[in-house]
Amino acid sequence: MVPGFEPGDRLLLWPIWRLKVGQVVALPDPRDATRLLVKRVHYVVGQNIDVRGDNDAASTDSRHFGPVRRSQLSGRVLYRYAPLGRTGLWPE
Repeated sequence: MVPGFEPGDRLLLWPIWRLKVGQVVALPDPRDATRLLVKRVHYVVGQNIDVRGDNDAASTDSRHFGPVRRSQLSGRVLYRYAPLGRTGLWPE
């Protein structure tokens, strides 16, 4: 599967009020807080969120670092504003 986002994409994040399975969210990499990961919500149990990448073979996600707390999420991806030619709303 081709990744939906690429390094260098600029994303507008929106606060998360209702977290739903399938939403695309951003969070600091639990192993290196200088990196921001963009992942899809796989399941939600209370405050624990399992996030997965769309490409299982090449993705570092909750299968590697475990579930994350809801408070660790930076926001839901709403819009890609750069690079030009790849801009647009990101579907929920």
